[in-house]
Amino acid sequence: MKTNELTLKKAIELLDKKEISLDEIYVDTLAAINEKNKDLNVYLKIDKDALEKAKKESNKPLRGLPIAVKDNFLTIGLATTASSKVLDGFMPPYESTVTKRIKNSGGVVIGKTNMDAWAHGSSTETSDYGPTKNPRNPKYLPGGSSGGSAAAVAADMTIAAIGSETAGSIRQPAAWSGVVGLKPTYGRTSRYGVVAMGSSLDSPGPITKTVEDAAFLLNYIAGQDSNDGTTSSLPIPDCGKDLKKGAKDLKIGICYIDHPNIKATPVAKAVEEAGRVFENLGAKVEQVGISSELEKGKILTHEHAIGVYTVVQRGEVSSNLSRYDGIRYGQDRSHFGHEAKNRIMLGTFSLSKGYSDKYYNFAQKVRSLYIKNFKELFQEYDLLISSPSPSYALPLGSLSDDPMFGELQDMLVEPSSLAGITGISVPCFRDEKTNLYLGLNIMGDYFQEEKVLQAAWAYEQASGWNPWVKI
Repeated sequence: MKTNELTLKKAIELLDKKEISLDEIYVDTLAAINEKNKDLNVYLKIDKDALEKAKKESNKPLRGLPIAVKDNFLTIGLATTASSKVLDGFMPPYESTVTKRIKNSGGVVIGKTNMDAWAHGSSTETSDYGPTKNPRNPKYLPGGSSGGSAAAVAADMTIAAIGSETAGSIRQPAAWSGVVGLKPTYGRTSRYGVVAMGSSLDSPGPITKTVEDAAFLLNYIAGQDSNDGTTSSLPIPDCGKDLKKGAKDLKIGICYIDHPNIKATPVAKAVEEAGRVFENLGAKVEQVGISSELEKGKILTHEHAIGVYTVVQRGEVSSNLSRYDGIRYGQDRSHFGHEAKNRIMLGTFSLSKGYSDKYYNFAQKVRSLYIKNFKELFQEYDLLISSPSPSYALPLGSLSDDPMFGELQDMLVEPSSLAGITGISVPCFRDEKTNLYLGLNIMGDYFQEEKVLQAAWAYEQASGWNPWVKI
């Protein structure tokens, strides 16, 4: 086995035992990048001094190991473009809080990964630098917007990675690429230094090979930040300490699989099977009925969330992208791609006089219903499970000119993202013909990452779908 194929925790263990060296890890990782990147288009830039930096960090918790970072995190010394030609070659004057904490903990940002431009999309096809391909099957998409980070992990082109989620942008590419993706509670991780997309939604988080790695990495990136007033002051538990507590006696609700578009599909069958795995682990599992209106004991349909997210996200996009005028930094606005222009126009319209009450304010009212719905459900259930996506990864070129592609691919995670709760995607099935994966989305209440990770670890060990667990 090559050292780049190791999990984060296993690499640390072997480094501590002196059975491997950082030199070996970086040689193997860079070899994988050199071999695969031209075809997969995962990395936009690589830090050529990564190994030298790593040797100075070997005594810190992350031991100098290579961490791939989505290209919307500001990094000193490495250009940050958010995969848009508007910011082509932009060198940040300061470091994002998340990457600063990674570096302070001994991690090394080996490179910046491709993404949907400005994080607008769920395919990585809107990148101005070309699409990323799915390492599991290069004829298919890796998902998005954190598609580059998910692909980097899936292809063993890094030990672990960082992504960001606004509505599915960690969990959906993790599912499509067959890796683990953790979306923390909104405010658990800092947005400072992250190119803003939807400011009331954006959540940085880890994309890793195993649940254990996600828990370990979260410990070093989470926490209150004086530069981000939306971060929580709640203490950060050691998410790895009681990871192996298991799922016994948990009450788990299965969501969305009775919807006509999901029922009897491979996605529904995989989630049902995951429910049986949890039952065998000692959990109580039952299906949560779906409802088109707020109803006690049922989950509000995801269909309303598509419209709510579309209006809220595009309103915030129109505000956030207004600063890119070619004066302070970057190129002028003619360099915006088709998707960005669409979102700016729709967002500006929905916020304009005479329309903000009809669209934006109304959308926020419906959003509050999702928040109330999850609050009530988590009084009855410890966790909720579903799929992060309604299908397997789609073929390259599927984006086409569909203005709602992203919303439709993320429709099963949009309710939880609008509510700001935490969730994790873990592999739950692999199709032998295509080698494509499905993911299981395990959702918990606000700041219940510890419980979500415990259940995810128990499922990962019992189901056998994660290829790295056998290592």
